[in-house]
Formats: sequence, C-alpha cells, structure tokens
Amino acid sequence: MAWLTSLLALFMLTGTPAIAGEPVFLVAHADVSTQQLNRDTARAIFAMRQRTWPDGQAARVYVLANDHPVHARFAKENLTVYPHQLQLAWDRMVFSGTGQAPNRVATQAEMQERIATTPGALGYLEREYLDDRIQVISME
Repeated sequence: MAWLTSLLALFMLTGTPAIAGEPVFLVAHADVSTQQLNRDTARAIFAMRQRTWPDGQAARVYVLANDHPVHARFAKENLTVYPHQLQLAWDRMVFSGTGQAPNRVATQAEMQERIATTPGALGYLEREYLDDRIQVISME
C-alpha cells in the first residue's frame, strides 16, 4: 500500500501534462486583415503551397517541431493531416527548389513573440498564450 501512495505522490509532483482536449488556435499578426480561413486554405498555407493571405499580403508561417504535442494536435485536429505529411510537403519543396520550409520555433512563447512582431505572420497557440498583440483566425 505504501508503494501506491508513493506512486500517487510522484504523479502529483511531476505536474499535469497539457490536456489533449484543449484547443489549439490558428493565430496571426494583429494587422492581418483576414479574419477567417477555410480548412483547405489554411492547409495550403501551412504546406507552403500558398504563400500569401487571401488579400495578397505575404504570409510568414511559424511552426513548432514535428514531435511537439501542440504541433501534432494542430496538424491533426485543425488541418486534418499528420505532422509527417506536412514535413514531406516541406521537404519536397526544399529539395526541388520550388519553395522553402516554414520558420521553426522552439516554444509557444517564442511563437507568440514572432507572430506578434512579424507582419503577415501565421501560427498556432494554446489559449494561455493568446494576448492582444495577436488575433485568432477562425476556421470554417
């Protein structure tokens, strides 16, 4: 019985991981005029097939590492693709010379800062990282 109590205490001390059901929001620089994107357009922008916002402004895409749980949730739940599918699309464009991969950031805090300070920037964040310097883009 003591080992069960110790195990429970260990779980409580290590903290709670991010809740899998917590939404990940599509976010952009505050000056982006687009308020809404459909899933196909968002997928094309994140796959780097579309390089501009619908209004013609250049889109600067920021992503977390492929193995980051927030990246995986965003890709699967919002774009309905697997992270490795995005990576294959980026690799194909880079190796063929027809495009480049998105800008990679290490943390959501870094993504928040980059999106807030880069005109045309697009990325994704959990609710706790949203502030008035960035806007949430709704998806159809």
